[in-house]
Amino acid sequence: MPGSDSKPGDAFPFNQEVVWTPSADVVREANLTRFMDAHGIDNLEALRTRAAEDVGWFWDAVLDDLSIEFYEDYDNIIDPSGSPQRPSWCVGGQMNIVHTLLDKWQGTPTEHKEALRWEGEDGTTETLTYGDLHRRVCRFANALRELGIEKGERVGLYMPMTPEIVVAFLAIIKVGGVLLPLFSGYGVGALVTRLQGASAKALVTADGFARRRSPIHMKETADEAVRQCPSVGHVIVHRHIGRDEVPMTNGRDHFWIDAVAGHDTTAPTTRTAAEDVVMIIYTSGTTGPPKGTVHTHCGFPVKGAQDMYHPMDLKPDDTMYWMSDMGWMMGPWLVFGTLTIGATMVLYDGAPDHPDPGRLWRMVDSHDVTHLGVSPTLIRALRTHGDGPVLDADRSSLRAVGSTGSPWDPDSWAWCFETALNGEKPILNYSGGTEISGGILCGNFLEPLKPAAFSGPVPGMDADVVDADGQPVRGEVGELVIRQPWIGMTRGFWGEDDRYHDTYWRRFEDVWVHGDFAAIDDDGLWYILGRSDDTINVAGKRIGPTEIEALLNAHDAVAESAAIGVPHEVKGSEIVAFVVLQPPADKSDVLRDDLLHTVVDAMGKPLKPREILFADALPKTRNAKVMRRLIRDAYLGADLGDTSSLEDPSTIDAIRAAR
Repeated sequence: MPGSDSKPGDAFPFNQEVVWTPSADVVREANLTRFMDAHGIDNLEALRTRAAEDVGWFWDAVLDDLSIEFYEDYDNIIDPSGSPQRPSWCVGGQMNIVHTLLDKWQGTPTEHKEALRWEGEDGTTETLTYGDLHRRVCRFANALRELGIEKGERVGLYMPMTPEIVVAFLAIIKVGGVLLPLFSGYGVGALVTRLQGASAKALVTADGFARRRSPIHMKETADEAVRQCPSVGHVIVHRHIGRDEVPMTNGRDHFWIDAVAGHDTTAPTTRTAAEDVVMIIYTSGTTGPPKGTVHTHCGFPVKGAQDMYHPMDLKPDDTMYWMSDMGWMMGPWLVFGTLTIGATMVLYDGAPDHPDPGRLWRMVDSHDVTHLGVSPTLIRALRTHGDGPVLDADRSSLRAVGSTGSPWDPDSWAWCFETALNGEKPILNYSGGTEISGGILCGNFLEPLKPAAFSGPVPGMDADVVDADGQPVRGEVGELVIRQPWIGMTRGFWGEDDRYHDTYWRRFEDVWVHGDFAAIDDDGLWYILGRSDDTINVAGKRIGPTEIEALLNAHDAVAESAAIGVPHEVKGSEIVAFVVLQPPADKSDVLRDDLLHTVVDAMGKPLKPREILFADALPKTRNAKVMRRLIRDAYLGADLGDTSSLEDPSTIDAIRAAR
């Protein structure tokens, strides 16, 4: 058992046995295999090495493999005179990514394929082919042009996950505008911060949406925000839930149906430079004010599609459903990636466990989902309902489950692998971020899999794990870094150049420090152990919160947990853990002591938590990241700062009540 000399990761399951190995047929038919064969590369490790040594060659080959089309070809894939912090890509090239996503498919067999399948919480469904989507996008693009939206102007997108959100998304880009995706659950303050920060010219919103049959109004929230944002001259409103009375401001507000009326179903696509900004997407603000990450036409869309096509092996006949909101990066990632490949996306507007915990698995069957994207947090919650809801569904369409948002605990990983995937198909663990445009690490269809592990870096990501001095380490926990630029890297933070450099580039010269703890085991598999800024330092012993949480979550009475570090005069920090119980477990001192001993037995007395508290819920973002910073601030009674990314602000009260 780890004792006083424990290091971050000692409690984590390094060097476990391989539980899944791809068959020869799976390897032979993989997109990555075809890509390597085309370039005379023998294996994946050789590809990773060549991609790191010749960045330009690799991304030029990726653009060709994805059939990204340009109006005018680029002179250089990457400006050789640029710094690693701010390289220019596709220098001299002209493109608008919507051409690749939609325009090029018209007049081909793909025009008649399904681009989008949508399901509402009430069971309503809608399907759009690539041709249907193209026609709707053109009509809305014509409406935007009539309202005066021009190239380079920012347009906010504050909507539920409906077909209309994809139409507006693509139409904004088609006219040369800059997309500003906003989480559908944001309050007024969060909207104001982002709309003001980007000087948005217009906002596309809805009357509301339903959650667990209860209507949630959006237009009133949008109105309060827009009153503080004088740059917003137009608000377009989609009547999603069909409210009879929707507040409208004359001259500024337009119902969607009226805005598109009479417009043609063809429209030109505005030509843009490859490095023109296509999207500003704000991070969740887990470590301070939200950051507006800047992405270009040849950046985020290409990286997102490459991640889907190469490690995740999404093929044109596949269907991907990744649970997200358009305000989080996995929403735009889903749209850009599936449409580039010519595959099908699934959108769902509703709670994943409504009206019962079998909803998610039934959706897999009804939409023939091949790639299902979830979070470990969701799986932990669904696991409490037992195997029945999963086994009642067929699930035979699934080729893989994707996972992102937070680290796995081993028991939940095993349950998902054995129950949802019958122990026969891979969990594609995926970690990166908004600033990355996708993943640094990902599972794949070519390499063996261990519980909770990543196969390795996505090809093109020259990742490493280093110690405090920046030296590579293996078999122990260190900082996750990236040594070479990649095409999807953010071009900076909107209006905050110094902050961008301070966040990623100041620690080691010309090396991106991502802010995650990671480790590589003896067999070369990778693990993410949580944010390094969540590190708890107890009398010089550094511990990642996920180690404590994995121990607590393994207890039969625990549904989920969160560990934080709080100040101590002598030790520097102490551990405090919040635990959400799994029915029918009851809060009691006996259970608390049992959980306390569970941690002490595994980690040693020096890492004994100050206290373990029972909470009714944990504060999370919409994409299920536990907000440890807010838990810590609520526990200490400190100023909470930015809380705009919370899915449910009332969960802060649950922490205060537990305290």
